Amino acid sequence: MRKVILAYSGGLDTSVAVAWLRETMDADVVTLPVAVGGGSLREGVQRRAISAGASRAYVLDARERFVVDYCFPSMQANALYQGVYPLATALARPLIAQLLVEVAQREGADAVAHGCTGKGNDQVRFDVAVHALDPSLEVIAPMRIGMGLSRDQEIEYAQARGIEVPITKASPYSIDQNIWGRSIETGVLEDPWTAPPADVYAWTVDPGKAPVVPAEVTIGFEGGIPVSLDGVRLSAVELVDQLGALAGAHGVGRIDHVEDRLIGIKSREIYESPAAVVLFAAHRALEGLTLSKEQLRFNRLVSDELAQATYDGLWFNALHRDLRDYVRSSQRVVSGEVRVRLDHGSLAVVGRRSDLSLYDRALATYDADDAFDHASAVGFIRIFGLPLRTEAARQGSAWAWTSPLVDTLPASVVSAEVARP
Repeated sequence: MRKVILAYSGGLDTSVAVAWLRETMDADVVTLPVAVGGGSLREGVQRRAISAGASRAYVLDARERFVVDYCFPSMQANALYQGVYPLATALARPLIAQLLVEVAQREGADAVAHGCTGKGNDQVRFDVAVHALDPSLEVIAPMRIGMGLSRDQEIEYAQARGIEVPITKASPYSIDQNIWGRSIETGVLEDPWTAPPADVYAWTVDPGKAPVVPAEVTIGFEGGIPVSLDGVRLSAVELVDQLGALAGAHGVGRIDHVEDRLIGIKSREIYESPAAVVLFAAHRALEGLTLSKEQLRFNRLVSDELAQATYDGLWFNALHRDLRDYVRSSQRVVSGEVRVRLDHGSLAVVGRRSDLSLYDRALATYDADDAFDHASAVGFIRIFGLPLRTEAARQGSAWAWTSPLVDTLPASVVSAEVARP
């Protein structure tokens, strides 16, 4: 009899998958739910797995590891997929895949399984990550190879076998959530013109119903990692939970995005990531204070590469590894505090300070204590503009491709003789 480690949520699909794997493949099934926060772990998940026919049921609490090793490094890199998505679901997949592999090796299993369909991104993320860690393991996806039952059929299947499953009113949406964010799709959201109904949101209040008085929070960073709120040091999980609750209460953290899936289709997604949205903004503000212009420019390229690789399920590839090492090095000086105001769905950075700041008020000010040598600007401009002057002298000035404007604009001209009384 083969042994299969199943990524198990405790919901209807994966509970039915336990029995289906046993009956269809004569498999000894071990279930592995992984708690990554945000309500991702259902109550009674071990009992439900055993009732479905699992021979053993694990539960692993990976919340702290998820935030510390996946969410915060992604935030350090400012990695937002297509500039908006904080990658909550995508970040959890390599962690769960690694745990599947480790448990498979511990249990002597020859396969792992997941509940992904053949249409989404997660199937790629799980399959690729598992094989990067252990190419000998087979990856089984019951929803891709024949299980494919409707919800009513799954309920009947479970009831006929005495499987304990949570049978509740079906949600009109497909939802995935962890401590870093919620992903909501399908239903009426499949029409990009339709505004998201109120019942889509669970972590953020309607911005129009947010408290009248805005909130301000000061976030402390060390090496690009958030470590405190309003001067109080917190664990990673505590910080994300508390900041998420505060930002969500003020309507901050909603994202409505039409994104390009890995498999080549566009999908309308709604995200709620209140803590992540605030932390990304605060982190970027502190980088603007502590990193050089060249670092900031290059980091934008790194951000896009890491976001794309994470979204595509390539967490364990060599480029992703090396870019994360670069990001860790670049963040050594990103320490300090950022003050953020939360107000009716919007956020604004209203203050930042750091002992490692590259901002020098004596150079930046226009007041009497200005320490900048203005006369030196003449020589700088002459050297800086030398290539353009050389180009104009040898190849023709910019008038060759620039159209005159004065005669095309409304104008009012007053001569001194007319204006003199």
